[in-house]
Amino acid sequence: MRFFSFLPLKLLTPLFTSDRLEHILHQLSDAIVSTINTAHSQRELIPYVLRDLANLENRPGYLTEMAHEWCSVICNNRQGFEDWENLLFDFLEIGFRHLDPQHHRIQAELTYTEHYQILVDTAFKSKKSEVIADLLYAWTTIAGGRSTGRGFFNICARHLVDLHDLVPFSPRLRRLVIRSVGIIGFKVFEGVGVERFVDLLNDLHVAVEDMDGESRWTGILLDTLRSSEGAQHLSHYYWKLLVELAISASAWMRGFLTYSPQITTSLTEAQEWDKLECWMGTVWVAWPPEADGIKEEDLSRTMLLLFRQRPGAAQKLEQWMERWSQQHGEDIPESFQQICKQAYEAAQRDAP
Repeated sequence: MRFFSFLPLKLLTPLFTSDRLEHILHQLSDAIVSTINTAHSQRELIPYVLRDLANLENRPGYLTEMAHEWCSVICNNRQGFEDWENLLFDFLEIGFRHLDPQHHRIQAELTYTEHYQILVDTAFKSKKSEVIADLLYAWTTIAGGRSTGRGFFNICARHLVDLHDLVPFSPRLRRLVIRSVGIIGFKVFEGVGVERFVDLLNDLHVAVEDMDGESRWTGILLDTLRSSEGAQHLSHYYWKLLVELAISASAWMRGFLTYSPQITTSLTEAQEWDKLECWMGTVWVAWPPEADGIKEEDLSRTMLLLFRQRPGAAQKLEQWMERWSQQHGEDIPESFQQICKQAYEAAQRDAP
């Protein structure tokens, strides 16, 4: 415990080589863990030590692993600390606050325990934007996507859909929520409520530059739109975003994602013409009749209904197809040109 009597670490840091500092911090970490695990008289000194650690200008990466261990230990021994929640938040800040979610990845093998539900529940209950961001950083950068982190999926999804009180999010929290959604995927959120998940997406306003993987997000959006709640409540912004994703990755979509005729039907029946315009753009880019066996008469009928309500949709679709053709070096399908022309001419004849 004598480490708790040292001068402030921020003053000592320049005096040591990196190896020496690492040795000291490991010993300090052992002292913190031992003090938390036992009814030691120096427990009240921990906050002062943490203050020094938080003030380190250049926190070494191994401090993150230490902070991760402290979080688990304090959750296990929380009954012995009146202020254990504040200590937990301090540990998260020391380990993860200084890291930029856009640029830093941590390679560490960390074991997730039953105390993680306590950790997650406590962080979200705080309603503190940066505390929640620290927690999500800890998960998504260390074990998100690996089997050791999958115990977090249901827990985090339940809390993420209830973040409306924090809207607007801080930029850092927004980036980390988007990353978390990308890792968790639609199926888990389906279990906690599609409409609540859609509300979260509408709040986030996810852009292409926010995504860690465009193909993953394309799948999430399509799965969301296949549900009646998603097709009804997801903002028009995401329908336009889906077109952009399809233009960029049409070959991938053709190979791994199938056309969903129920989306076409639901939009037509609901007379959601602005969304149908974007959906037809996605369909022609990703699943033209020549590539996916879609019935041309079905597309022709849908295009006619669309052009009757939105005559400008024909020009918009042509622009999307031209962009797709230029980007991928492929000819615009002849069926598109024929159906588009026929539907547009028919809509013009039917116009009052």
